[in-house]
Amino acid sequence: MRADAKRNYSRLLAVARGVVARHGGDASMRDIARRANVGLATLLRHFPTREALFEALLRTNLEALTQKAGELETLNPPDEALVSWFREGVAFVQSYSGVVALMASAHADPDSALYATCAAVHSADARILLRAQAEGTARADMDADDLFALMSALGWLVGQHSFASRADHLFHLITSAILTSR
Repeated sequence: MRADAKRNYSRLLAVARGVVARHGGDASMRDIARRANVGLATLLRHFPTREALFEALLRTNLEALTQKAGELETLNPPDEALVSWFREGVAFVQSYSGVVALMASAHADPDSALYATCAAVHSADARILLRAQAEGTARADMDADDLFALMSALGWLVGQHSFASRADHLFHLITSAILTSR
């Protein structure tokens, strides 16, 4: 890739990160291009679809989230790892509001540009939950899809102004329902 193309790519991702944080999954591709001082054609050359842009934007953060799961598994007892992972997942959902719907459908669609990174996070969900279930510290009647749904729901809910002050209380309620030992 030419130096100017690399600069445009990096600038587009930096601008997209801010626009998506403010406007969620409905962020305008045209607005992102304008704010990055490039034409829409340049944006579309790098990211031919909205999903391709989100995949590039999320890939680094999802990879870091997956790596964090490995660290939690290694350094913490199963129940503590599960609670810490849940907190990480909720924080991720809050920082990328509006994009979770894409992630939810992508983890089951091998043709999606987001599939590989979402599948890795989903696998981490399953590993951490199964480890806690094997220890008897997490409910046996839930799976990784349930865990993702609860993270997503809580992340969205505490992002709403009227529930923001109750974030810690709601987090505790949900993790208490997930864990058998709390």
